[in-house]
Amino acid sequence: MLYIVFTTGRCNLECGYCGGSFPESLVPRDVKYRVSDLERFISDDRAPVICFYGGEPLLNREFMREVIDNLSRAKFVIQTNGTLVKRLEPEYWTRFETVLLSIDGRPEVTDRYRGLGVYRRVLEAARWLRSNGFRGDLIARMTVTESTDIYLDVTHLLKLGLFDHVHWQLDVIWSQRWRDFDGWCEDSYLPGLKKLVNLWLDEAERGIILGIVPIVSVLGAMVRGTPLDRPPCGAGRTSLAISTDGTVLACPIAVDVDWAKLGNVLEDSRLMVVGKVGIGEPCLSCGYLKYCGGRCLYAHIERLWGEDGFRKVCRATISLIENLSKIKGRVIDLLNEGTIPIKELFYPPFNNTTEIIP
Repeated sequence: MLYIVFTTGRCNLECGYCGGSFPESLVPRDVKYRVSDLERFISDDRAPVICFYGGEPLLNREFMREVIDNLSRAKFVIQTNGTLVKRLEPEYWTRFETVLLSIDGRPEVTDRYRGLGVYRRVLEAARWLRSNGFRGDLIARMTVTESTDIYLDVTHLLKLGLFDHVHWQLDVIWSQRWRDFDGWCEDSYLPGLKKLVNLWLDEAERGIILGIVPIVSVLGAMVRGTPLDRPPCGAGRTSLAISTDGTVLACPIAVDVDWAKLGNVLEDSRLMVVGKVGIGEPCLSCGYLKYCGGRCLYAHIERLWGEDGFRKVCRATISLIENLSKIKGRVIDLLNEGTIPIKELFYPPFNNTTEIIP
């Protein structure tokens, strides 16, 4: 099971889509429970995965060190903005299976929302991690906005040769309605998705697997005939978030809503809190659910853009699924021919916080 562990609610950046640090009343800056409490909470889990989260998790490196030192049987993951990686010693970085660095694509797109010079600092972080012994999965984690050209920005990151995988999430959770979401989808995003799928297939024909997470993971589910989890991130089912005050949440972005509060790490057991919330209608009656999983649990329940806005985002997901369905047969041929190995489509190998569906 995946445990998304907040180390702090504080962040050293003020990105345009989230605004920086959480209010102290929602996510305290300091951890209020002991590492032994976390250890007890996950003690019956044979294969725990711990992802350090924030705020910016490296602002509380002392807590991170203590968790890594005391919970050595776990797999470790981190989502970080990449500006503070040198705060943690290389011997700790070698313990990580996956590092997700926040970067939105081309320099001008990244710096517009994250701050001047952030793009450069993230690339420096990626190079520093590799040069200091990190051999795990290095993921570029994008936030996609109206400034994004999904084809140009994803291919830009792939061409850098620094990242094993690229994943993205649409900025449609907390944000206000976009100026023209429909126009952006029609003129930019949907054509860009199609171009990415075609590029992926062209490279697969040459025996090269591009690590584009939404493509690889959904194709993998299609060729294996296995549906995605509901939701695909596992929120509330195979994934739990633990806030700094010990509150156990179904979803790490749902810090401000009562439905997501499942219990407390000080009082409850893991099995007491799992499965209290999940995906409902209209998703359960949708023919695309098998390869969508209901998308995002928070968006599914809150629907901050209203019902019509919810379905507009669904349209983008459906386009991805339909484009991948068209190449499924050829991908199966490539697998049977031995041109590409099936193991490349078993991604992620464990829940590493890539939510699969943007």
